[in-house]
Amino acid sequence: MKRKIIAVYGASGFGREVLPILRQQIHTNVDGIAAELVFVDDGATEEFINNVPVMSYTDFIAQTDKERFVVIAIANSQVREKLALQCESDGVLPWELKAQNAVILDAVVLGEGPLLCPFTCITSNVRIGQYFHANIYSYVAHDCVIGDYVTFAPGVKCNGNVHIHDHAYIGTGAILKQGTPDKPLTIGKGAIVGMGAVVTKDVPPGVVVVGNPAKPLIKG
Repeated sequence: MKRKIIAVYGASGFGREVLPILRQQIHTNVDGIAAELVFVDDGATEEFINNVPVMSYTDFIAQTDKERFVVIAIANSQVREKLALQCESDGVLPWELKAQNAVILDAVVLGEGPLLCPFTCITSNVRIGQYFHANIYSYVAHDCVIGDYVTFAPGVKCNGNVHIHDHAYIGTGAILKQGTPDKPLTIGKGAIVGMGAVVTKDVPPGVVVVGNPAKPLIKG
């Protein structure tokens, strides 16, 4: 069996937050197969960050004698998608990163490449697309549908019957009001919900909303 090499793609602040979660996970779940942990960051100047080697992407994909996996720790969803597609074309597999105290309950369908930070929770009957980021203390309640490359900043409260489309960004501490089975609350594709916003109505695609209750941001 090939050895594993698992990369955190992105050695900035979020990547460094993700690192210990991954270290703990591979220590307990790699089934005795040796796993090497690295950062991949073409812009880094250091050889080691937090005692972990830093590689260029070219050097990482050259490790063909090992099974290559990646955790994409990039908040920008457009960049995350671009990197995910590049990794896929180069035969790099997505790693499912879950903190030990992340909670997933019943009938949850989770797409590839998720990143679930400590104290996150996904309850029951939830569908989530590819490369979802759930930062610390965020939750997704029952009967939600979440698209691809959606990002939750810390402390997002996504209540039941909410539909969030691809590339939406939900800011720190935002609250999404519970919808109903016949009329779910909808966050459109590429929409941004500002930190601390309380969303009580649908957010159209590409719109930025802020405040309580959340309203479209008026640029002055």
